[in-house]
Amino acid sequence: MSVLRRLKSSTLLFPRALESANRSFNSLPEPSPPLSHGIHVLYCPDSVGIVAKISECIASRGGNILEADVFVPQNKNVFYSRSEFVFDPVKWPRAQMDEDILKLSKKFNANRSVVRVPSIDPKYKIAVLASKQDHCLVDLLLAWQDGKLPIDISAIISNHDRIPNSHVMRFLERHKIPYHYLSTTKENKREDEILHLVQDTDFLVLARYMQVLSKSFLNKYAKDIINIHHGLLPSFKGGNPCRQAFHAGVKLIGATSHFVTQELDDGPIIEQMVERVSHKDNLLSFVQKSESLEKQCLLKALKSYCELRVLPYEENRTVVF
Repeated sequence: MSVLRRLKSSTLLFPRALESANRSFNSLPEPSPPLSHGIHVLYCPDSVGIVAKISECIASRGGNILEADVFVPQNKNVFYSRSEFVFDPVKWPRAQMDEDILKLSKKFNANRSVVRVPSIDPKYKIAVLASKQDHCLVDLLLAWQDGKLPIDISAIISNHDRIPNSHVMRFLERHKIPYHYLSTTKENKREDEILHLVQDTDFLVLARYMQVLSKSFLNKYAKDIINIHHGLLPSFKGGNPCRQAFHAGVKLIGATSHFVTQELDDGPIIEQMVERVSHKDNLLSFVQKSESLEKQCLLKALKSYCELRVLPYEENRTVVF
């Protein structure tokens, strides 16, 4: 009898337990909407209260700053900042964010003020110029394929005609990236045709492009162009920099990624990397080490640029947060 009573009692309690559990689940709070990640950079004349106003702008819309970097060089009267923050896109719509940042920019008479939301904003549209050497081009294509850079590659332009069955051409065909072979001469660099192909891009990448772009081209394109150079600039400018450095007997080799300007290999530097070499290195091992540095350096520079870490400083320098 006692067993039957216990069974009957538990049967009566079970619906109550279910009812209680249902009430508990129904009373759980609604899950919070996913937060988006934003980046803001500011370059303006220095004045009191800039950091406070940036914080107030973000916090007033429910955002929260995760990381902030500030650089105020002595006796220059300029201010640089880069802030990473999270926000609720429902509470702070993208158009409203642009409007708020514009007000902030005007208040401080900003030279540059950019806000970017990587998950919402379009990827950077780029074109890549390359010559015969593949190492930087291949590394860039693989980084793009792996989603390591927020870029869309609209075209590869080269003065070298790659064979159809090469690994580069197979990759481009598979991913439907156009390849434009433009044979150049000393008298004709095909710059008008290049300009036509790149007019809708956000910036250009020179992945070991062994042609010097003219002042006319730079003025007409009027956007950023990022180059990779073997060596720690300003050393070993021009052609065959590896051979120049090898015969000079250097003990440290390097790579420099920089903006292209009208002065050959003299633009503002974005990134530099070095590696030690010795008398035991032959020209082949020297070149292999150099190419490895070039790939890493170019990729790091592009990543910094796309993450809004690079800002102009003085006439020919950069701030890289």
